Amino acid sequence: MNAMIFAAGLGTRLQPITNSIPKAMVPIDGKPLLEHTILSLKNAGFHSIIVNVHHYPDQIIDFLKDNDNFGVSIFISDERNQLLDTGGAIKKVSSIFQKNEPLLIHNVDIFSSVDLNKLYQEHKENQNRLATLVVSSRKTARYLLFDDNNRLKGWINKQTKETKPIENLDISQFKELAFAGIQVVSSSVFELMKGESDKFSIIDFYLKHCVDQEIIGYVPDNFQFLDVGKLDAIKQAEKFLQKNR
Repeated sequence: MNAMIFAAGLGTRLQPITNSIPKAMVPIDGKPLLEHTILSLKNAGFHSIIVNVHHYPDQIIDFLKDNDNFGVSIFISDERNQLLDTGGAIKKVSSIFQKNEPLLIHNVDIFSSVDLNKLYQEHKENQNRLATLVVSSRKTARYLLFDDNNRLKGWINKQTKETKPIENLDISQFKELAFAGIQVVSSSVFELMKGESDKFSIIDFYLKHCVDQEIIGYVPDNFQFLDVGKLDAIKQAEKFLQKNR
């Protein structure tokens, strides 16, 4: 099974810690975020993992080398010359992607209780599906909009009232769910990406194609989630790990 870890971000919300280390190397309970994510994927059966790098990339590369890649095959997607955003990062790895197999993508700063193997297998069993996005009903400023079949239909910024892909979208008929930074994409996504620039947002890409492509929101049972991308979440993350250890 194939996976990718988004580890290239600048980690601006974690400054001043990330002034000297990449976000992926921020320690939580004695281990870097990257190690926690790799081990979660490994325990779920993923043994081929792509890690993209940009901010202090050599620290990540050396860390993986010093730990023998934690016993899995790891490929580095080097974005040090240009940070490609989430969509561009996926597009870039098409050449090392195992054809006809889904790719699970996991933000490096996300802790959750989701069963990654179950998520991957459910996506794989639905051959017409372009993407499966882990979502939840937590409070946030921006929501993805889904119909009763959990199919993506749009997006809204609750503060500005902006909606996509249609302006003034009638949101009353949709469910508002927040993206949790974990997703699975089918290999067919790369064909659709050929017309995109090198740098683009994967969420904007999904909104562009949600009319004619099956993009599904996945709400795990008894879902627990923590975004560790902010300073005040570090202590919460340590408690989260201790609770779910």
